[in-house]
Amino acid sequence: MTEISIWQQILDYSHRADPYPLYTELRRTPVVRAEDGSYVVSTYREIVALLHDPRLSSDRRNLPECEADAPTRDSEEGPAGLPPPFIQTDPPEHDRVRRLLTWNFGPPHRPGRIDSMISDMFEIVTSEIDDVAGKTRSGTTRVDIVDDFAYPFPVTVICQLLGVPRDDEPRFQAMSDAVVKAGDPTTGGIAERERRRAKARADLGQYFAELLDGRCGQRGDDLLSELISGEGPEAPMPYEQALSNAALLLVAGHETTVNLITNGMLTLLRHPQVLDRLRRGDEPDLATRVVEELLRYEPPVQFLSNSRTTLDDIEVAGTTIPKGSPVTLVLAAGSRDPDFVPDPDRFDPDREHNEHLGFGGGIHYCFGAPLARPETQIALTELAHRLKNPRLVADPPPYRPSPSLRGPRHLLVEIEGVNPAQQRAP
Repeated sequence: MTEISIWQQILDYSHRADPYPLYTELRRTPVVRAEDGSYVVSTYREIVALLHDPRLSSDRRNLPECEADAPTRDSEEGPAGLPPPFIQTDPPEHDRVRRLLTWNFGPPHRPGRIDSMISDMFEIVTSEIDDVAGKTRSGTTRVDIVDDFAYPFPVTVICQLLGVPRDDEPRFQAMSDAVVKAGDPTTGGIAERERRRAKARADLGQYFAELLDGRCGQRGDDLLSELISGEGPEAPMPYEQALSNAALLLVAGHETTVNLITNGMLTLLRHPQVLDRLRRGDEPDLATRVVEELLRYEPPVQFLSNSRTTLDDIEVAGTTIPKGSPVTLVLAAGSRDPDFVPDPDRFDPDREHNEHLGFGGGIHYCFGAPLARPETQIALTELAHRLKNPRLVADPPPYRPSPSLRGPRHLLVEIEGVNPAQQRAP
């Protein structure tokens, strides 16, 4: 009987609720070759080195199994043949597109865009918790943190940012789900997943093309409008490139934040002393420290599956990864590496020098981090203040299928009511 590898066990759904003991086993061999021929790297220093190594390509067209499929893949990429989004490109193309996006997104060029959304975030959160309060009967009430809160909040925020009608959520969510599923390493080979990913992204690109056509050339103050007609160096962004990157931002802008908020509430309920501190509100920077520790301890992105390809032979921890090899970087394992982080399996928002891989690193450091941080800080703070005596219904909760974008599908919590809203600083 063939022995099941540690990596196969990590991918198996039966370990979704707690993959961390398996990550401990995986780190004992910093580089392992997976059954599909890719190389899996799991220790902190090695991951950081590779994230900064120009010999590791993010362009999926360099994946060896996809080279022969490039013409087919391009023909499936939607309106006018959508180019890959910027996170799937290398310099100098990556740098040029990222500069255009950054100029219109936020700091340092547009520091006011995110800041101006803070009050709206509070209003959205308040409205959602008020909706829960309206459903609350006398005595104990059961709510689902995911469906009632963690999902609708970031979806509403990213829709406002991109100028997407909130009522279109059922349509674009089906396409977003297809993108996420295409990245799941348990759902077929690399080439097959890339074809499905391209088709799902093309569908989203078509959605954005129809959205822009419906505006009849009228420019709004949203990010998508500014990309295709805005200011800044190298502006405007080519139309097809704007569609491709808007599709990426729509998916990434809510899928990961949903998991971060849900993982955060689950962690706080498992650590009631930290929840009580957040509820008291007498530590102004506690929410910031809680979110940073969550990004290390229970990150929404567990690993980057076959997202990099070696452009040359690279020696990592005594193992040579040959040129042309797909590489998976297990960020969640690296952030709990005891050779870098003291007492890594303890949730401690008072941790000093909290360096983590929750947003990746290098030139592909998470573009949406300036938005995800305040979203999660506001969400967890308001849930802590307003939910009365929250208690987990089931622990562990049911998880989503994906091992890479990991988070509960539902998080049922019993509460004894909802406190009145109070405006608070993020």
